[in-house]
Amino acid sequence: MTDIEQAVEAGMPQTIEDLTQLVAIPSIAFPGHPAEPMLAAAAKVAELLRSVGLPHVELHPVAGSYPAVYAEAPAPAGAPTVLLYAHYDVQPAGDPALWRTPPFEATVIGDAIYGRGAADDKGGLIAHIGALRVFQGDFPVGIKVIVEGQEEYAGERLEEFVEAYPELVRADTIVIGDVGNPKVGDPALTTALRGMAAVTVEVRTLAEAVHSGAFGGAAPDALAALMRMLTALHDDNGDVRVPGLQPGTFPGEGSSDEEFRETAGVLDGVSLVGSGSIADRVWASYAITVTGLDVPTVSGAVNAVQAVARARITLRVPPSGDSKTAVNDMMTFLTQVAPWGVQVSFDDLVTGPGFQAGEGGKARAAIEEAMERAYGQAPREVGQGGSIPLVATLARLHPEAEILLFGVEDEGSSIHAPNERVSIPELQRTILAEALFLQNLAKS
Repeated sequence: MTDIEQAVEAGMPQTIEDLTQLVAIPSIAFPGHPAEPMLAAAAKVAELLRSVGLPHVELHPVAGSYPAVYAEAPAPAGAPTVLLYAHYDVQPAGDPALWRTPPFEATVIGDAIYGRGAADDKGGLIAHIGALRVFQGDFPVGIKVIVEGQEEYAGERLEEFVEAYPELVRADTIVIGDVGNPKVGDPALTTALRGMAAVTVEVRTLAEAVHSGAFGGAAPDALAALMRMLTALHDDNGDVRVPGLQPGTFPGEGSSDEEFRETAGVLDGVSLVGSGSIADRVWASYAITVTGLDVPTVSGAVNAVQAVARARITLRVPPSGDSKTAVNDMMTFLTQVAPWGVQVSFDDLVTGPGFQAGEGGKARAAIEEAMERAYGQAPREVGQGGSIPLVATLARLHPEAEILLFGVEDEGSSIHAPNERVSIPELQRTILAEALFLQNLAKS
């Protein structure tokens, strides 16, 4: 066992304690949630960065958002500089009844830690902390760290910040710690990210809701109209019907249908949707998901024809696609298929670009060697169906930098869902791979 491997193993109790403390902070940046936990999380991140020997740590205000935590240590003579990225905000917990453990209380069960953000992305952040702790402040390369506070609630706030201060994030290599492997112990480098867009569509038909007995059958129902519009987005096979949003192909291998069904928890007898391989569908094609509806609840329903109905729609965009064009195409289509002359409007539009990695150079070779050592097998290339808009911005601002995406998550981590968890062995392997990578890069 090498000195680095020994240091990583010895540091795991502190690593788990650090993650436990972070998970306990309900740092949700979505509207309607309090600001105090967000600020507490930012302060905790700054404390952790100082604790691993980074001499310069500060909180940068980000317009319309929460502070970005920035840290740096100068590069030794002739050594490259590495920028490490993560985010400290998390998804809302959702229905607490669906959680087997308290969402904001890190709970160890077997070899996993459960809690909101344990994987996405407080686990990724703690992997950076664990790797840096190995060097006790004597880093083999220059280090920069930026940790944002509003990644989950989509927007372009940090992107605008780095546009204004591009030198702050200039580096030879950029490591994005907000992804992971197809499954535990199966090392992978993410080379493609889908872009995204999200918008709220509203349908109005009446001045106000009216009695379904007196008016039903002639009065246009806003909810029925919205349902027809939403179902028009896909054909009977589940493929996207919006003109211009064509499916793509991914050159690498993804999950089998059976593996995907198991990971996604698809019920017996329920078919998968869409065409092409799983990799094609979730890494290289458009996907439209209705993520929320504003309509009366079943428990509070009254006998009325609805005057207004709203839906939140998320659109995932292939790495080569343009998010703004794609969401405009979708909004145009929804307007065209709207029945009965209903009034359609859109608001709260957000977009983010995708990313396609290049062939790579010294940094790519260094991380491949490090991951093979940490996992016992060479990593493979995968895509990610999710979106990290900042990555495309960094690639555009600093095209000379190599961008590497790897991390602690796996397809069983239940990110954005109840019972999110991170595998402790996977967390340890990710920390080891990152520490070895920093050492390898210095030598190269």
